Amino acid sequence: QVSAHGSKTIDLRQYLRPVQWQSRDNRATAYRASIPRELMRSLGDHIFVLEPEPYLEAEEGLYIQQFTKLIVNVGGVPGDWAEPQGLPVEIQPLSKPYANWTGGVFRAVVLADGKPVPFAEVEIEYLNHAVDIEQNSFGQAAYVTAPQASFNAQSTYADAQGIVTLGLPRAGWWGIAALDIGATKTHKGKPLSQDAVLWVQARDMVPGKDSGIAH
Repeated sequence: QVSAHGSKTIDLRQYLRPVQWQSRDNRATAYRASIPRELMRSLGDHIFVLEPEPYLEAEEGLYIQQFTKLIVNVGGVPGDWAEPQGLPVEIQPLSKPYANWTGGVFRAVVLADGKPVPFAEVEIEYLNHAVDIEQNSFGQAAYVTAPQASFNAQSTYADAQGIVTLGLPRAGWWGIAALDIGATKTHKGKPLSQDAVLWVQARDMVPGKDSGIAH
């Protein structure tokens, strides 16, 4: 896992420790990062990149490798949020991924080897449960009840220029994944899906005390 701030790139693997993460249905090995404060003091954007090993999805009979990005901002100073990170596959934001109002529109371009991927298949999923960092678990109660299973993950396609446009109808975290767009298609004799993942946050617009608008 790497944090990039400006031209400085830091390997964060030394700050990882394994934990057992409890989902609603099972437990799995995960990792927590205890990042020293001095690495996050700089104003501007900090880009976290995860380049994992492929994992076997036994039910589908294939390996999945999800190159994941999370971009956070310190102090409201704009930075390098729109810069690609040179990953085999990635989603390049065209809107700030950390400064979205609920109900707004988010745009990004899907890249493979640095080039746009026309008509890439994209899934969007809402983080529908609280995250309990102290207990290493998800909350049991869902924020939203889907009318049927097809609503749990929304599906769309990028356009001919590889650009995907999404609405963000609820505050919270949204995971955006462009599926099977990498050049490498096999791993250990099985099919490999290289996916690009970007996490985006939406926030409610809350009236201020002197706005004249009723709370």
